[in-house]
Amino acid sequence: MGQQTIALLYGRVDTNATEDEKDVLVQVQSVRDALQSLGYATEDVELALDLSSVAKRLLSLKPALVFNLAETVEGRGSLIHLAPSLLETIGIRYTGASTEAIFLTSHKLLGKRMLAASGIDTPGWAAAEQALQSRLGFAPPFIVKSVWEHASLGMADSAVAFSEQELESEIRRRSAREGIDQLFVERYIEGREFNLALLGGQEDSHFPQGLPPAEIKFVGYPEGKPRFVGYNAKWNASSFEYSSTPRCFDFPAGDAALLADLKRLSMACWELFGLRGYARVDFRVDSEGRPWVLEVNTNPCLSPDAGFMAAASRSGLSRDDVVRRIVEDSCRKAAARLTPGRHIEESDTWEPR
Repeated sequence: MGQQTIALLYGRVDTNATEDEKDVLVQVQSVRDALQSLGYATEDVELALDLSSVAKRLLSLKPALVFNLAETVEGRGSLIHLAPSLLETIGIRYTGASTEAIFLTSHKLLGKRMLAASGIDTPGWAAAEQALQSRLGFAPPFIVKSVWEHASLGMADSAVAFSEQELESEIRRRSAREGIDQLFVERYIEGREFNLALLGGQEDSHFPQGLPPAEIKFVGYPEGKPRFVGYNAKWNASSFEYSSTPRCFDFPAGDAALLADLKRLSMACWELFGLRGYARVDFRVDSEGRPWVLEVNTNPCLSPDAGFMAAASRSGLSRDDVVRRIVEDSCRKAAARLTPGRHIEESDTWEPR
């Protein structure tokens, strides 16, 4: 029997793409190297809006699995769910979360509604248009976020507003570029910032492994400067924010109860959205030690220097271990989602419905 092939699916990256979009190429290289080390053959497949061409290429490759690294389509985070939807339609199993889970968590307002309905604390929120009509229901400070886009796009210091006047100014500034329906307002939680990575593939376990929690420190931030992880902190290596927001995995004994609570809440999010493979849950913790879920990321960055791989390393897991576990967990759970008896034939074609 020859090598099994795994296709790496990712959004096409233009030459003028931003740093956050280019990062997917780093992830592709790292995952490709890991898969080849594990004995798989690999094929890269770019995802664009011509879904029929993408489907035909995948069907011709007959991969055993698709490793889904698609975060955007044509640079749009709002189209992230097209990748799993296409793969489910043509009957090819894939890594990571399902179409439904990706859609619900990527649309931050839908995700927050589900969290709140399930009794999981998430900061209060309102659509940007409601905010302009003074229909917020919570007091400042506020933070203006994108409904769809991840990677902290648009998130500069001005995203945090300390009055309704500042809030209106920021919404109008951002909506001119992004569109008011693409923005929402969240209650800004002053406090500590954490994230907790989850990795599936544990033998005989329905639950994922909770990797060591990470806290993002805000080192040397002057008085009055908002403490949150914005675009510069993630992507602008020459910025103050980038060099002043290290992640920390070492905690005093007094944080034990808090860390246990973060793990419990992360597991609850995994269950709520029916996740698989891997994920990351982002938190703010207020001055009273109460954690608030900001969002659930179903396909966190797998670049070598990203937080997910750093947390895995703290658990003694290598890059290859992580990729193997994602593949194993996704194969096991994705099989049930495919149409019974569906086989990929060389003559198969697919046309949009």
